[in-house]
Amino acid sequence: MTQDQVLILLILTATVGMFLWAKWRHDMVAMGSLLACVACGLVPAEVTFAGFGHPAVITVACVLVLSRALQTTGAIDQITRRLIPRDKGPTLTIGILTGVAAVLSAFMNNVGALALLMPVSIQAAQRKGLPPGKILMPVAFGSILGGMTTLIGTPPNLIVSGFRAQMGGGGFAMFDFTPVGLAVAGAGVVFVALVGWRLVPARERSGVEGFETDAYITEARIGKDAKAVGKTLREIGPLFDAADAQVIGMVRNNFRVTVPNPDRILQEGDVLVIEAEPDNLAHALSSVGLELDAIKDPKAATDPEKSSEVPNAEGESKKRAGEEISLMELTVLPGTDLVSRSAADIQLRTRFGINLLALSRKGQRSIRRMRSEPIRAGDVLLMQGPADAILGFASEFGCVPLAERAIRIPDKRAALISALVMLAAVSGAALGLLPAAISFAAGVLAMMSFRVVSLRNVYDAVDWPVIVLLGALIPVAGAMETTGAADLLAQMLVANVASGSPVFSLALLLIVTMTLSDFMNNAATAAVMCPVAISIAAELGVKSDPFLMAVALGASCAFLTPIGHQNNTIILGPGGFRFGDYWKLGLPLEILVMVVAIPLLLVFWPL
Repeated sequence: MTQDQVLILLILTATVGMFLWAKWRHDMVAMGSLLACVACGLVPAEVTFAGFGHPAVITVACVLVLSRALQTTGAIDQITRRLIPRDKGPTLTIGILTGVAAVLSAFMNNVGALALLMPVSIQAAQRKGLPPGKILMPVAFGSILGGMTTLIGTPPNLIVSGFRAQMGGGGFAMFDFTPVGLAVAGAGVVFVALVGWRLVPARERSGVEGFETDAYITEARIGKDAKAVGKTLREIGPLFDAADAQVIGMVRNNFRVTVPNPDRILQEGDVLVIEAEPDNLAHALSSVGLELDAIKDPKAATDPEKSSEVPNAEGESKKRAGEEISLMELTVLPGTDLVSRSAADIQLRTRFGINLLALSRKGQRSIRRMRSEPIRAGDVLLMQGPADAILGFASEFGCVPLAERAIRIPDKRAALISALVMLAAVSGAALGLLPAAISFAAGVLAMMSFRVVSLRNVYDAVDWPVIVLLGALIPVAGAMETTGAADLLAQMLVANVASGSPVFSLALLLIVTMTLSDFMNNAATAAVMCPVAISIAAELGVKSDPFLMAVALGASCAFLTPIGHQNNTIILGPGGFRFGDYWKLGLPLEILVMVVAIPLLLVFWPL
């Protein structure tokens, strides 16, 4: 083993470890890996940022913009609402929702597809008397499965195609993924609709509007005339017990006590951190005479235009002049500007005139002050304020309201143009008239020219952390090839594990890729595994296409954890899920993918 091979393997091991640790965002880890390779001389300095001009990176960015146009114009809403039944049984409803998610994800960003279908899915669950998670998890998995079917369905497919092009064989065409991907996605959708949804754990907790969330953590202030003044926590404990709530923290003079002394005497102005189901929250507050402690920015206190009332102890909302004050639940999407920022950071009250009343987060009961607590992907936020202001905030910061949206197409012309431009871009790439990157870049330019996407907001549609991750890891993956590290790993896997069998090697590659994708970003998984796949094929003296296709499929199969794919994270809060809930449906689904994929790979992409 050469020095360069040792260095690149150490860097890759550290990179994968950092991905799994998840302390740093994936784009930061990828950039650190790239710079480490440059510092060690594994990547020439002059090509450090060459990955950002890679066709796969350009195509991913353009597809994200086109997908946003389809969402914002309402073009997809019209289609989905006509396809989704309102009076069918749960099996058919779940089957159609999951199938629609798969079809949409074949041609648009799968996070966008799930965001469109999630409010509809929650309403369907309510009508059928099912926990929302019973529908949300199948729909999320369906959106992941659908990405396997086309070149633009998911970033791993574009990365795999890019590696094939670098070998001199040209990239994969738009529908080269379809024969195997469609069969796998179809089998997965049928399994989920007939059997799989029954394996999803039922989480029976009701939130605002009847939707399911975990218990909320909120802050309530002890007023001058509250019953709690002068009493100890032990004395008021039975009142909270009767409301099925509990005090999990206390704030006095801006000092947070995580486990307050039960004999501590409460004073006016103390803030109690309370855990309660949303339906029980009003009862808990009224029984003790507490008031919700809404997020207040310093500027808001002196700005009457930004002042609004919070719900009183009976849960009734007061009005601002001329405006209806509403309560609304929002779930936070991964990778948005809101992640890792607090309500105080974004000046929530000053900028939007709305309040963060409570936060629901799976697996964590201890948080800092509500105003300073960093928000995470998958959190469910209970917001209070004018409905339009809340929806404006949700749109700007990438949150999904947990309520069924009215069907509105503000501009039918824009909806029609966005659909036609997307069709033209897909057709141009599918028919080979233009390379995929050029075809979709032309589509973005057309959207901008027709003002379907506003010029000011067009770049907001791009998921920049994913773009940085792709651009940074492509040169790192190239270093695996140039140093011979990929060949070394391939030799070890083929000789020691697969015993020289091409079929066993193919299955092993698929398993390893699927396992990595369950714990790290799917694009990163594809970038790491493609050089290994190419080297395995070379070691065995067979074609590389089936092995590259196995990487594409495996990187898209992240069904075991809530961290493997963005869509899994999105449903964590609204579905009331725990970390260990995903494998119960995800494991049999991944086994099914293997059983279906291996034979079909050998048929459509013979060795």
